[in-house]
Amino acid sequence: MTKIDSRTETEACLASPAGHRFRVSKAATFEAAHFMAHKPDGHPYRHVHGHSFRVEVTVAGTVQAGAEWVEDFADITAALEGVTARLDHRLLNEIEGLETPTMERICLWVARALQPALPGLVAVELSRPSLNEVVRLEL
Repeated sequence: MTKIDSRTETEACLASPAGHRFRVSKAATFEAAHFMAHKPDGHPYRHVHGHSFRVEVTVAGTVQAGAEWVEDFADITAALEGVTARLDHRLLNEIEGLETPTMERICLWVARALQPALPGLVAVELSRPSLNEVVRLEL
C-alpha cells in the first residue's frame, strides 16, 4: 500500500487537504479564424483561415485550513468560459490585442484576461489538436 505522509491511502483520503500544495487544471475549446497580414503574398497564413483551439488553464496554491480545494472548479469554469466566449467564432484579428494573432499572443491574451478572476493562475496552454501544435505560457 502506498504511503502519503506516513499514512495509508485510506487514511490519507480521509485527511484534510489543508496545507498541501496542488495544481488544478481545466480546459475549454473554441473555434476561430485569423490571418497573418505581415506574411508575403502567396504565404498560406496570409489569408483568412480557421482552427479549432483548446485552452487549458492551471491554478496552483496551498489549500487553506477550512477549505477543501485550491480553487472551486465552478469558478475556474466560469472564468474560462467567459474568456473563450470572447474568442469563439470570431476573427481574432478584430479583437483588441490580437491584431497579429499568433499562438503565443493568443496564449498571453488569455492569461491576462483570466488573471483578475484567477489570481493563482500559473500556466495557460493553447493548442490546435488537429495540427498537434501546443504553446504553453508559464506565469
